[in-house]
Amino acid sequence: MSKVIFQVKSMQNELEARRVSDFFLSEYAFDDQNHTPGEIVHFSQWPFESLKIPNHRHWYVENERGDIVGVISTRENEHRTGGYLWDYMVVHKNYRRMGIATQLYETMVEFAKQQDGRYILTYTCDLPQYDSIQRMFKGLGFELIGKYPDYYYNGEARLAYWRSL
Repeated sequence: MSKVIFQVKSMQNELEARRVSDFFLSEYAFDDQNHTPGEIVHFSQWPFESLKIPNHRHWYVENERGDIVGVISTRENEHRTGGYLWDYMVVHKNYRRMGIATQLYETMVEFAKQQDGRYILTYTCDLPQYDSIQRMFKGLGFELIGKYPDYYYNGEARLAYWRSL
């Protein structure tokens, strides 16, 4: 598929937060639908909570019909020292390989830099269905800095990645 320029929008209100939450929980978002209880809380509540928290942002992309087809989120770490946590990025299954992930990522990095961000910390699961996101992190210059065995469920480790800004 060819690369198309999509408009990245900053989530600004509760209606948009509802749409982002619904997209996260849709069958078109994540390949792995075995969400942890904590992920369900994140997908259901964090878009709304982020509207009230400084330096916690969600951005989204819509298709030509106005359906959300991509979302990314970040927040400053709890110490507020310029470290940013990249929580989730997901692109609709039918809209992958169109450059949406790149546009969302670049928007997030620009935001962190404008806030004098020093680094981005992110994570993923070590299961085979997460190989593509692991390759993406490496391609973007992230360094694998840790592994948390059995983090999500037994046999599912969390891989932590870090990149300096």
